[in-house]
Amino acid sequence: MSRRRPVPRPQPARATPKACPCGLPADYDDCCGRLHRGEAQASTAEQLMRSRFSAFAVQDEAYLIRSWHPTTRPPRIDFDPAMRWVRLDILGSTDGGPFHTEGTVEFRAHYTERGRAGELHESSRFVRHDSAWTYLDGIVSG
Repeated sequence: MSRRRPVPRPQPARATPKACPCGLPADYDDCCGRLHRGEAQASTAEQLMRSRFSAFAVQDEAYLIRSWHPTTRPPRIDFDPAMRWVRLDILGSTDGGPFHTEGTVEFRAHYTERGRAGELHESSRFVRHDSAWTYLDGIVSG
């Protein structure tokens, strides 16, 4: 009798939250959900940062790829099933407004991994590409 190996199944996206993970006092559908669905574009670098955090929280790979600058974009996103993004703190920003072409956003993203709390502190660079804000790269602080 031969044993069949289980076929790996793609991870389903996380359930859509009611409150937006980005930290603004709004429902996900009316906040970052509009950007994820392509119904609106981020008007500032900070709005893009918030929407990307939310995309990590709900595991929206398509939006993350779409909002990543083509020169630094990875071919795919590997989500860690043990990691949950739980809160975003925006610490500051430079430029990145509706009339800028570049901007930076410093943030602290809080997560849990296998029940242990952690955080990512990064200063991210954003640039406009084809009239839309895109994530270029970031410097992670220790």
